[in-house]
Amino acid sequence: MIGPGEPFAEMLTHLWHILPFALLFSLPVAALGGVALYVLRRGSLATTLTVLVLIPVLSTLVGVLGVSGFMFTPALTTMLLVCLLVALVTVPAAIILGRAIARRSVWEREARERERAAEASRRELVAWISHDLRSPLAGIQAMAEALADGVVSERDEVADYAQRISGETKRLSAMVGDLFELSRITAGALELTMSAVPLRDVVSDAVAAQAPVAYRKRVRVLANASTWPVVTGSDPELARIVRNLVSNAIRHTPPDGTVAVEIGVDGDEALLAVDDSCGGIPDDEITRVFDVAFRGTQARTPERGGTTSGGGLGLAIAKGLVEAHRGRIGVHNHGPGCRFEVRLPLAMPQARPGSAGGLTGRRLA
Repeated sequence: MIGPGEPFAEMLTHLWHILPFALLFSLPVAALGGVALYVLRRGSLATTLTVLVLIPVLSTLVGVLGVSGFMFTPALTTMLLVCLLVALVTVPAAIILGRAIARRSVWEREARERERAAEASRRELVAWISHDLRSPLAGIQAMAEALADGVVSERDEVADYAQRISGETKRLSAMVGDLFELSRITAGALELTMSAVPLRDVVSDAVAAQAPVAYRKRVRVLANASTWPVVTGSDPELARIVRNLVSNAIRHTPPDGTVAVEIGVDGDEALLAVDDSCGGIPDDEITRVFDVAFRGTQARTPERGGTTSGGGLGLAIAKGLVEAHRGRIGVHNHGPGCRFEVRLPLAMPQARPGSAGGLTGRRLA
């Protein structure tokens, strides 16, 4: 026992005699704590911090008990009470701080992963768009030079070249429009004017707009509805969703195939399903269907020479617009092809079941 009036030299002597006993009892506890930390190295951060706090508290407690010879004097009892109070304060604090740091770490890791994914998507988008823009631009340049040099002079040939230039120009304009729409979605600059929108009008107009494309490809487009729901959304963006899905289905359906559009209600959500006859999507690609500029295998690659080709942005845009409406979109293989399903929040209770206003069972092309 160190007395209050002892000189500093004698205190150092006592310390030298106490040190071996303190280390003898406290080091095993610290070693066990290190083993526990190694075992919990892949556990939660809150658990790790709790163990880190408990190691010095328990080491101090065991060291004091060992040095005192387990003689519970008033001084030792006071020391044990102090250690207990310290543990009662530090352990809950370690748990709270551990959870907060863990949440922040998870958020930062997810943010880094999202940033890396976005950067990869941007690089892929630039590669795809650069490739796709080069083809129509080269065609336009070649045809324009042929017209300017008089290589093409017959009236019919000039008209044919002009028609081709017009088609390629429309294709380029569509790509630029898709890029602009996608940039608005990814930048969070998309502003929706929400209202109650009858899904009947949206689907009818979108299907009718795709009729010429379906006719040229000899693809049948059928629209069926068990009921026509009213959803909460923005009319132009909802029309873009349906148009992109139907256009994508027509593009990947072989001639004499069928595209089916089905509308219904599932619980408190409106359900829009678009079935095609693409032959299905490989399992290793189906999770990437909505990625920017993803096209997949040759079986689902857009036609290179037609006006229906795009930059692989249609489904990515549709996904962004659906999520902006607080809806969900998914895809799975179904029958001879695949099915895209869109679920949107209903604006009001469903009415007029079975009334399709002439579009139910409608066949195009």
